[in-house]
Amino acid sequence: MLPRPILKDNFSLTYRKIPVLAIGREIYIDTSLILEALEHSFPPSQGYGSLYPGDLATTYRPLIRGFASYWTDRPLFRVTTGLIPASVWRTHFGTDRANLIGHQLDAEKLERKVPQNLSGLDLQLSLLEPLFTTSTTAGSGSGSGKKKKWIFDDDGEGESGPSAADIALWYQLDWGEKISRGQGIENLTGGGTPDGDGEGLGSVLNEERYPGLVGWFERVKSYFEGLPDTETRIEKEDEGAIAEMMDRLKTAAPPSVSSIEDKYERVPLIPTPAGPHTSLDGRNGLVPGAAVSVAPDDTGRDSPTIGTLLAITPEEVVLEPGRIGDGNGPKAGPVRVHFPRVGFVVRPLATPRGKTARL
Repeated sequence: MLPRPILKDNFSLTYRKIPVLAIGREIYIDTSLILEALEHSFPPSQGYGSLYPGDLATTYRPLIRGFASYWTDRPLFRVTTGLIPASVWRTHFGTDRANLIGHQLDAEKLERKVPQNLSGLDLQLSLLEPLFTTSTTAGSGSGSGKKKKWIFDDDGEGESGPSAADIALWYQLDWGEKISRGQGIENLTGGGTPDGDGEGLGSVLNEERYPGLVGWFERVKSYFEGLPDTETRIEKEDEGAIAEMMDRLKTAAPPSVSSIEDKYERVPLIPTPAGPHTSLDGRNGLVPGAAVSVAPDDTGRDSPTIGTLLAITPEEVVLEPGRIGDGNGPKAGPVRVHFPRVGFVVRPLATPRGKTARL
């Protein structure tokens, strides 16, 4: 929830969602772009793992990205959020979410819609189940192949491990199962309602109804539990650790700029099949140096990030954030903020005469 001083004060970001990734002074917004930034910055060729293991990068990468962005993050997410206990919406958190969404939330109405949303989840699970109960094409003869271990697993061996598709779906179901039971809602609402007030997913997500999906869920869970723990967690109450983290970021080398041309040309970008469409972007007023706003296309549209456009590709937009109010710009110093174009809208800020503004 706002005001999110770490983002607002240090990076001049009014972005209201999670997650946010910082690689040095490059700030990446939204899971869809963050995954690509991690894959590009820490490639398997340097000894790192991959979100597209084995041959998936060349065979299924576009489908995996679409699965996560257009299915898991949208229709599936909508039905799982519809299972959040109604007690949550009666707290100040509910008021904040109403402001984020842009309309009032009727807790009683949302409570009555839980069966409808469970039915919607049942639909999503029904669509997914054949992924794990239908044999692969390996072998000869009908049904002679092996069952898939992971979502994109052609041969049933699954030796390379799960992909970004498995991560996206597993997280959504795990989060949905927990939040629908009321796990963690006391923390979510700042003590506004106790944990445990929720129906859960058990009536639709169970081994009898969807054995393949439940088996896959437990398999992914075991895989994650077997990974080494590399996280250094900092709680929001630990002001000293937060200050230390921000000091480390401030000491990171600022974006290298030796001329005004460098400012716009030496921006690290995620590789795309086709480069920037300069003429088309120009027709839309999206030219380097223009003042622009970037905001999600669903919720949080009233809290856009404003800044100077540095670079734009078919999949990514990068800006230098401007000042917020009477501030002096990001406390962290010069940063570049990267947004995906999937799920976001970038618009030029027009002057009173209709010309593109520049900051």
